[in-house]
Amino acid sequence: MKAAVMVAGSWGTALANVLADNGHRVSLWTRNPDQAEEINREHRNTRYLGDAPLNPRIAATVSVEEALEDASLVLIAAPTNAMREVAGRMRPHLKENTLVIHAAKGLEEQTLKPMSEVLADELPQIDPGGIGVLSGPSHAEEVVIRCPTTIVIAARRIAAAEAAQDALSNGYFRVYTNPDVVGAEIAGSLKNVIALAAGLSDGLGFGDNAKAALITRGLAEIARIGKVLGANPLTFAGLSGVGDLVVTCTSRHSRNYRAGYAVGQGKTLEAALAEMGMVVEGVKTTRAAVKLSERHNVDMPIARQLYSVLFEGKSPRAAVETLMGRVPTHELEEIARTSSEKWIY
Repeated sequence: MKAAVMVAGSWGTALANVLADNGHRVSLWTRNPDQAEEINREHRNTRYLGDAPLNPRIAATVSVEEALEDASLVLIAAPTNAMREVAGRMRPHLKENTLVIHAAKGLEEQTLKPMSEVLADELPQIDPGGIGVLSGPSHAEEVVIRCPTTIVIAARRIAAAEAAQDALSNGYFRVYTNPDVVGAEIAGSLKNVIALAAGLSDGLGFGDNAKAALITRGLAEIARIGKVLGANPLTFAGLSGVGDLVVTCTSRHSRNYRAGYAVGQGKTLEAALAEMGMVVEGVKTTRAAVKLSERHNVDMPIARQLYSVLFEGKSPRAAVETLMGRVPTHELEEIARTSSEKWIY
């Protein structure tokens, strides 16, 4: 079939490569004519993926109309701050029976909406129940060289998730399905916040004990807000939850971890972001997470202290002291607050 991938960043290009490996005709949209020429002529996307060779079945284009023409599947890998604009450009060229999946991990800062809701706003011809989200532990740098990767596609209409599963699954890219769109999107978004905190902790030299605690308590924060928003608590024990959280908090490929590490080493946030040269979703998501916690009266102490470091001038060490000095509590009581069951792990 014809598949369109919108935005030729690292993740969009890697996913285009998966689809092309599966025999689909793939159109990869980019705003940059030079990038399109390089992908078509050299079968490389050097800015984002270095010298990794791309499947020659991928055809890059700067035309939204050309990318979407005759596409049965559209996979959108735009940054969250560009999702609404990209979807608006797609609207006139998208047929109502097109399968739409997004692979962004973040919340719209102004509205606090997840990307499936942003797409539903901008693409009224598409059934909202069929808009899917691709999430899970999956660095583009590894997917493009065909390292074994396992992810999940969530959609309220399970037939849509299964159709995307069929299109993407192969010998190195295993796809599960899940009907819990809320859980997948909240987990995928907020894990970037915890990854920033984990990187910051390592930058301070606090060691593995501290990072393990941040990952574990961070998962509890994510599950608490997820429960309030209607997620299935078991989703947070799966690929889009703990799986993605662990890889983003520990991998050298993680932009969020690397940005946090740079801040922990004493760099300003602005300098750390300039060093990345690519979008670090966790920064804006930290603002959104704090707003979300205040709106729903949910305790998210790691996100709140990270916000103070990034945007209020608090020193990282003082933030850690605040976290460590919180009133002691019972761990099982904390877990019980995240789930109607007695356990979530």
